[in-house]
Amino acid sequence: MIRIDVLEIFDFCVIVDPVSRSERATEAWQELVHVCRRWRNLVFESPRRLNLRLYCTPTTPARDTLDVWPALPLIVSGSMVSPSGTDNVIAALGQNHHVLEVLLQGFANPEEVLATMHVPFPKLTDLRLFSYDETPPVVHDSFLGGSATRLHSFKLSGISFPGLPGLLLSATHLVRLDLERISHSGYISPEATVALLSALPSLKIISLGFQSPQSHPDWGSQRPPPSKRSVLPALQQIRFKGVTEYLEELVARIDTPQLDGMLIRFFNQIDFDCPRLAQFINSTPTLRAHDEAHVEFDDSTASVMLRSWTSKTGFYCDLLIHISCSEPDWQLSCIEQVCNSSLPHLSMVEDLYIKHRYWQLVWKNDAIENDLWLELLLPFSAVKNLYLAKEFAPGVATALQQLVGGRTTAVLPCLQNIFVQALKASGPFQENIGQFVAARQLSDRPIAILNWENLSDTDEDSNVDEDFKVDEDSDPESM
Repeated sequence: MIRIDVLEIFDFCVIVDPVSRSERATEAWQELVHVCRRWRNLVFESPRRLNLRLYCTPTTPARDTLDVWPALPLIVSGSMVSPSGTDNVIAALGQNHHVLEVLLQGFANPEEVLATMHVPFPKLTDLRLFSYDETPPVVHDSFLGGSATRLHSFKLSGISFPGLPGLLLSATHLVRLDLERISHSGYISPEATVALLSALPSLKIISLGFQSPQSHPDWGSQRPPPSKRSVLPALQQIRFKGVTEYLEELVARIDTPQLDGMLIRFFNQIDFDCPRLAQFINSTPTLRAHDEAHVEFDDSTASVMLRSWTSKTGFYCDLLIHISCSEPDWQLSCIEQVCNSSLPHLSMVEDLYIKHRYWQLVWKNDAIENDLWLELLLPFSAVKNLYLAKEFAPGVATALQQLVGGRTTAVLPCLQNIFVQALKASGPFQENIGQFVAARQLSDRPIAILNWENLSDTDEDSNVDEDFKVDEDSDPESM
């Protein structure tokens, strides 16, 4: 009884956030073993219950330190590993039969470190490798001894691995796969990607990101999509960075019945027409219905996010599309294209937010821009509440002012309220919106102009974008 009570106390002493992989959190148990011999014996007799781990970094003298402790599971972690720290990392990886997680980013001698891993790692569950070298290091077919049966999470960023499909055939328990900053020389075709995903029945999250728009399908050798799609039964989230042509070929070949989130980052290009993406969204129940839409602009991207609440998971199901672009006119044109040609069922959205995260905001409010605003708003035929950041309100009002006569309800016919951030009693917005409000009043569709007091309340990140944000051990340029 006393033994059980002490272990329960120890449980509270060593409990840590399961997401945290810091050295302090992982090795909290070591303070207990230094109290007395009885406590030391009790801790080492219960390694699984207390989840004992050893944490090795580039500054850990692994050759000496690991001999002091019992053979416990190892976490090997380091950032911007220097030449002097490479030896310690290699020494820790030399304990391959005990290594549980490897989390390394930016190492001085990547080939030397990777060569250490050409042996089996039978307990490895989490592997994350990042390289920032201009020429990506290459992982050879013998990596991990060619087998990864216990691997749950696998992430490569800026590293080329031609033999990856062969390795992952053994990773039947893989839950998350991130292949980011894929160089043009490491290009993997949509067909090969689908074949790879089809061999991973437990996969829930796939992240696929290319370094440049050079990575696109070869239309000369492209074949029509198969009549029967590959079913990915467990997949819940897709993250993609690349060109529209690649994504079109990818989604035309897969069926994802459990998908509840999708984040897309397109490179800047001329045409954003994605009919296959629209068909894919239309065939995915959780992505098909949306409660609200968020259109956002910042210094380097334009984005549109569609959100819907699902009682099944208690989370928002999100579809988020980013476009790399810095010119305001082109940002508006890109988002207008995406909304009108690639996103079905926008007519179901009742709340539309138009926001920004600019440091320096420069909009022309000219005729071309006004037409683009109207084109952007056109598919949102069910919107009742329109929320406008103060910088966009005058331009949107000027565009809506053009809707006179028979066109009064041609755009946003169900609109009831316009919420404006920091609304003033007079100013450009009030001057421009009056004619539109009066015309709607005559059409027996009155519109109220209200102050949008809490802009920050609508800036909560979606469950998709949160995971796409930079983790403390991730590459900030990856996606």
